[in-house]
Amino acid sequence: MRFIPYLFAGMMFGFVMVKSEAASWYRIMEMFYFQSFHMFGIMGSAIATGLAGVFLLKRFGSKSALDGSTIEIPSKEPGRWNYILGGLIFGLGWGIIGLCPGPIFALVGMGSIGALAALAGALHGTWLYGVLKSKLPH
Repeated sequence: MRFIPYLFAGMMFGFVMVKSEAASWYRIMEMFYFQSFHMFGIMGSAIATGLAGVFLLKRFGSKSALDGSTIEIPSKEPGRWNYILGGLIFGLGWGIIGLCPGPIFALVGMGSIGALAALAGALHGTWLYGVLKSKLPH
């Protein structure tokens, strides 16, 4: 029962993704071809919201709703090659498929067969990372 609010939040996220057309392959391709500001506006507002949220979490020492522990956000080392390589791999996959993880789940929820193939690939990539993690630079 304690996970119901998170399920509801995920459903609302998917609803917003679909209604804002952020899960639209055509909108994503418009972004990659620099034909429309639509997706850049959505991502810009998401980045601003995320920055404000992280600032508030750090400022007020918020606690987890699940177990009451203090939420800690560790600092990351700037300029590390693993972040650059990971970003390039993520961006390459996003550009090839035309979807990032959020829209994949939203489209699966809408019954898209193509999104199921993308989800299978994303899950396979996650599994492969888990297998190779000890051999990768961290």
